[in-house]
Amino acid sequence: MTTIALAQEIKAYCIANANAEQIKKSQRYFKEEFVGYGLTSTQIQDKVKDLLKSGQIDLPVVLEAAPALLKSGQYEEISFALLLLDRLSKQFTTETFRIISEWFIFSIHNWAHADTLGMFTLPKFLDKKLIGMDDFNPWLNSSFKFQRRCVPVTLIKHIKKTGQVMPSIRFVEKLMNDPEREVHQGMGWFLREAWKISPAEVEAFLDEWKETAPRLIIQYACEKITAEKKLRFRRGKE
Repeated sequence: MTTIALAQEIKAYCIANANAEQIKKSQRYFKEEFVGYGLTSTQIQDKVKDLLKSGQIDLPVVLEAAPALLKSGQYEEISFALLLLDRLSKQFTTETFRIISEWFIFSIHNWAHADTLGMFTLPKFLDKKLIGMDDFNPWLNSSFKFQRRCVPVTLIKHIKKTGQVMPSIRFVEKLMNDPEREVHQGMGWFLREAWKISPAEVEAFLDEWKETAPRLIIQYACEKITAEKKLRFRRGKE
């Protein structure tokens, strides 16, 4: 299948299955305006499976088609690009990671697409040893908030596999001062998962930051901690 044919088939499928009511439902999950066709997750997943069953789609075709799909601004077209990419992870190379890093310049403008990359796709680069954690260092300084969010979200699977939390925590520590709410949520989520692995180490880290970190990070990080112990991480003036 050619790049043009793939993009056209995806767009035609989206148009054929557009649903105004579903658009309204989807808007509830996003602070930003939801721009899309109103497809369900099941419809997207089923079509991704059908496209891949043809055996005519490989990673180069998806990577070539991706910019047009990503730049469309349509939620489902972007989702198709990301999900097709993820299903072709056996073909990933270091160059694939570099290409993905450039997508934030013109796309990936909501938490759902950022977390699709962080939860599923990006950890595979670490697992396959195509990159190391240090390769995310430029992402920590990115001007794009969802690229920064991707780093702690990606490292959740990494710490679960290694069982070592502090190297990853120290790596993303600079995001404890990030100005964006979406990054706070990603950091808090990451620290909550790290706490499940090593409560003592994470609690000691939170002690360091409890007076200065955004409250949302602390709130998310302490979600599974007992109410009594949560008092330990309240600001001194509260």
